[in-house]
Amino acid sequence: MTSPRTTNLSLVDTDPAELAVDAIVIGVHSQPGEQGATSGLAGTLLLASGAESIAVAFDGKLTETLALLGATGGPGEVIKLATLGTVTAPLVVAVGLGSEPTGAAPAPETLRRAAGAAVRALAGAPKVALSMPLPDDADAPAALRAVAEGALLGGYRFAGYKTRPQPTRREPVAEVLIAVPDAADPAAQAEITRAQAVAGAVRLSRDWVNTAPNELRPPSFADAVAAAARDAGLGVEVLDEAALAAGGYGGIIAVGQGSEAPPRLVKLTYTPQDGGNGKRVALVGKGITFDTGGISIKPAQGMWEMKSDMAGAAAVGAAMLAIAALKPAVAVSAYLPMAENMPSGTSYRPGDVISMFSGKKVEVLNTDAEGRMVLADAIARACSDGTDYLFETSTLTGGQVIALGKRVAGVMGTPELCERVRTVGDAVGEPAWPMPLPDDVRKGMDSDVADISQVNAGMDRAGHMLQGGVFLREFVADDVAWAHIDIAGPGYHSGEPTGYWTKGGTGVPVRTLVQLVEDVAVNG
Repeated sequence: MTSPRTTNLSLVDTDPAELAVDAIVIGVHSQPGEQGATSGLAGTLLLASGAESIAVAFDGKLTETLALLGATGGPGEVIKLATLGTVTAPLVVAVGLGSEPTGAAPAPETLRRAAGAAVRALAGAPKVALSMPLPDDADAPAALRAVAEGALLGGYRFAGYKTRPQPTRREPVAEVLIAVPDAADPAAQAEITRAQAVAGAVRLSRDWVNTAPNELRPPSFADAVAAAARDAGLGVEVLDEAALAAGGYGGIIAVGQGSEAPPRLVKLTYTPQDGGNGKRVALVGKGITFDTGGISIKPAQGMWEMKSDMAGAAAVGAAMLAIAALKPAVAVSAYLPMAENMPSGTSYRPGDVISMFSGKKVEVLNTDAEGRMVLADAIARACSDGTDYLFETSTLTGGQVIALGKRVAGVMGTPELCERVRTVGDAVGEPAWPMPLPDDVRKGMDSDVADISQVNAGMDRAGHMLQGGVFLREFVADDVAWAHIDIAGPGYHSGEPTGYWTKGGTGVPVRTLVQLVEDVAVNG
């Protein structure tokens, strides 16, 4: 693969109309029926703040011209207009922000998606500037962070494997400037530094998810994560198949034994320099590098997307790199169980009874419910090592997609911690919705021959997301607050690019995990 160029990000306080860039991006609102706004073919337009000097240069005819080009101001809409010398940049790009909020700036997620859409639409341009509506109050840091993240993530492109030049595939924007009132403001600079660290982690997570599964099997995935972690100064421990067997990690061994590529468990450790605030956080991510379903084999249609079944581990590993860069005052350990679930003469079978790391015996009823098996061992190890909070994320169940769709994750666990995940997810643009863990689901997982069965056979696929959460709860220590984040939908985007999401891996929930760790560092 030949890696595409990365996008550099910086602040500028020059008048946007005078910036020597290839394109200047401004925001526009849709204002149906608004008196005084410019009528277009599909409604009315209102320029967002940040576009004032551009409007003056167009002698007050900018909205009228954009409307004639079909601009509506709808969220994520991108309209390009040649400036013909009216401003320094040869191109003005109007990105839709939807209706103007009453008495407030656009929501951070609106800005994040708009910046992503604009930068993606400008692929091939060496240098662009964003002059977006940024508030001058307490909401300013969140708005600037959103614009910066959107620009960096919208410009992402996976290198791919094509052997011939693709004339229609343009390189990502090389440099993005964000117009702010004071480019030297330390708080603004800190937001740019943070956005670069977090967006860089998201991009790496996307790279791992998008890598072909024949190139990212458990040993090579473990090597890639370990190398990146060591470079970031994190502690690294990698357990190979022999160490896993000796340590009693029956779930990880069982899932991985059908593949010629043996399983791994990677532990990453971040220790704050001053000892931190005394709290400990554990992150756990599912790393099934490819999931055929094993003996309980999946249908062929769409199976190629199962290369993304390691999105949880990719997110956790990448989040740890951002944590190493941001240096929060809390100790963090991450556990990435990795296996390839394949059908073969050595695969684990329905009917097998597996001895787990915790000592519990699990009756296997469906080898396609493999994620919970590897996660159970990793969760038990995290609790054995000691932690106060445990956040686990995985592309665990198709039931999450049925219940909540492709954008909203399901979260189960300790109610207070689930609410914390929901609040943080809303703030960073990675929404999650708390789901119950009903007693009747657990009762149906009683086994005649073991401590627990892997699924609720009586429910079949009903409440499948809840079955996964109920099973994982069995392996969490009683004194540990925990949250299971099911990202089966949000972890991989199979549709056309939208906002700052490109096709393929999304990097969800890297930003949520980083923010949760920072929240624990500050608030305990």
